Amino acid sequence: MTARNLYVLVLFYVLATVSADAQEKKIIQFSGLISSVGGELPVPFVTVTNKSYANQAFAADNEGFFSFVAHVGDTIAFTSVGFDPVTYVIPNTPTDKFTARISMKSLVIELPAVMPFPWASIEEFNMAFLALDVNNDDASRIRRSLSPEALAALSQVTPRSAEEIQTFNSMQRHINMNNKAINQRFANPLFSPLAWGSLINSIVKGDYSRKRLQY
Repeated sequence: MTARNLYVLVLFYVLATVSADAQEKKIIQFSGLISSVGGELPVPFVTVTNKSYANQAFAADNEGFFSFVAHVGDTIAFTSVGFDPVTYVIPNTPTDKFTARISMKSLVIELPAVMPFPWASIEEFNMAFLALDVNNDDASRIRRSLSPEALAALSQVTPRSAEEIQTFNSMQRHINMNNKAINQRFANPLFSPLAWGSLINSIVKGDYSRKRLQY
């Protein structure tokens, strides 16, 4: 019975101490602006955690500003990707508001250089090296691409552009206009039997003599 009473007294003392400590802590409005070290650029969307009050978490805005209710003496942690974590203890203040300027140092992490290879092992590299076709260089590929056979195959499947069609039509119209009054077959009428027969018939009929009488 005595041990039970002692346990109750100890529990009551602990609760009273915690309650008194909580009542002694002053509640304030804790605000601040977070910026990077060595510059005035704000650090946006920083996670602000109150370690002294059940890890209550807040988030700064895109300008690095934050504001929440806390107690004097609370430990506040500031974390953000690419920056060193910062811990800040709220000092005692005569008013119910406190504004802090938090500076966070950016992390510069230099990763070691990595050379990627398409082969998983030296054996695969040796096999690929021995099977390498040295004739398949840029000059050989250019010669194959510009060969008459390759160009003929491309001409069968490649459609003509609008500029090419317009140029071809313009050339055809120009040729037709120039050849309207030209004998396309270069035929000489002196060697044509039909032309000689038509001339003889005209002479026999006296067509040319009647034409002269009309004048």
